[in-house]
Amino acid sequence: MESEEVWDTKVQQFHGGQDWKYLENFVEDFSVTTNALGTPKDALEAAKEAIYTCHHYPPGNQEPAKTSLAKFLWSDDYSSHKDRLLLGNGASELIDLVTRSAPFGTWKPGPWDTQYKEYHRSAETNGRTILQPQDTTPANLLCIVNPCNPTGDYKNINDLKYWIDKNVEDGGFVIVDESMQPWLSSDFRTDSLLSQHEFLYLLYETRRVSVYVIHSWTKIWSCTGLRLGSVICPTSAHCDVLKKLQVPWSVNSPALAFLNAVVKDTEYMEKTWELTPKWRSELIERLRVLSEAIIKAKDDEGYEWEFHGKSFLSYIWINMKSKEIVEEAIGKAKAAGVPVRSGVPGYDRPTYLRVAVREPSKVDILIKAWSKLGRR
Repeated sequence: MESEEVWDTKVQQFHGGQDWKYLENFVEDFSVTTNALGTPKDALEAAKEAIYTCHHYPPGNQEPAKTSLAKFLWSDDYSSHKDRLLLGNGASELIDLVTRSAPFGTWKPGPWDTQYKEYHRSAETNGRTILQPQDTTPANLLCIVNPCNPTGDYKNINDLKYWIDKNVEDGGFVIVDESMQPWLSSDFRTDSLLSQHEFLYLLYETRRVSVYVIHSWTKIWSCTGLRLGSVICPTSAHCDVLKKLQVPWSVNSPALAFLNAVVKDTEYMEKTWELTPKWRSELIERLRVLSEAIIKAKDDEGYEWEFHGKSFLSYIWINMKSKEIVEEAIGKAKAAGVPVRSGVPGYDRPTYLRVAVREPSKVDILIKAWSKLGRR
C-alpha cells in the first residue's frame, strides 16, 4: 500500500509518516521530522507504566503534566502563566480549536513559499476566505509556522513581532506554531514568543489582537504516536473558550505520563542541541557529493541541489531541480527501507523532497541507496 492511499484526501489532509508500516525491510523513517535520538527512555517507561491505569479516566485538569510543562516553558514564573496553557491531542486538535474560536473572515499563512498544511485545511473547512502568503492585506486570522516546516525558514523574535504587527487586523487572531523552535539551542526561550509577555499583552490591550502559541511536542521528543500538543492562550479567559470546545480527555493517560517525565530529561535536550546540527551538516555534505556526481554525469550545473533550512533543524528541504530525480530518489529510498518525504502531496513541489536528520549509520543506508541517482 502507498502512504497516499492511507488518507481519504477528499476530506483529510495528507501527512507523512505512513510508509514505514508497509515496508517489509523498514530500517529508519527519514520522512518525518522527529528527533534523531529517538524516544527518551525514561519517559517511554513512564508511558508504559501508565498503561496499567487504563481502567481509570485521565485527569480532567491534565495535571500534573500541565504544570510540569509550564515549568519547562517558564521556569521562573510558571505559576503566572499555566492557566493560559492547554494540552491537546497533538497540535492538530488545538489548531482546529483556535480556528473555530476565531472571528470569521480571512485567513493568511506565513510568508513562506509553503508551510504545514493542517492550518490551511482547518481554515478551509471552517469556510474562511484564503489569502495568499504574499498578500499584503491584513487578515483576521493569521498563521505562521516558525521555523517553517518543510522549508526551514525562520524569523527571529524581532522580525516575527514586526510581521505579526503588520499582517493582522485589529480584533484578529494570530496562531504562531513554534513546534520546531525548541531545537534552536538551550536559549530557545529568549528567541521565542514564550518570553514576550509584554508584547502579547499590549497587542491585546491596544488592538484586541489575540496571539496563540502552539507546540507539537511529538517531534522534539519523538512520540508522534502518543499525540501531544499544547497551546498558550492570550489570557485564561481565552483558554476557557477552548476548553468548552475541546472534547474531554483528549490526551490519554500514557501521553500525560510521558509528558510529565520527559520535560525533566535535561540530558536528552542537551544531546539534541549538540548532535542535531552536527549530524545535519554531515548529511548535507554527503548529499552534496551525490549532487556533484549528477552534475558531472549530465554535464549540467542546473542539477546542483539546493539545501534549505536553518542549521539547528531536524530536517533538510532539498530542491533536486528535477521531478524525475525526485521520483527516483523516493523509490530507491523506499526500496532500501528508509522512506523520505515527497514534496508533492500537500506541498505541490515536485522537484523537492524533505529528509530527516538521522544518526550516521542510518544515513549510510540512504546514501548507498542514492549512490547511482540520476545516472540510470
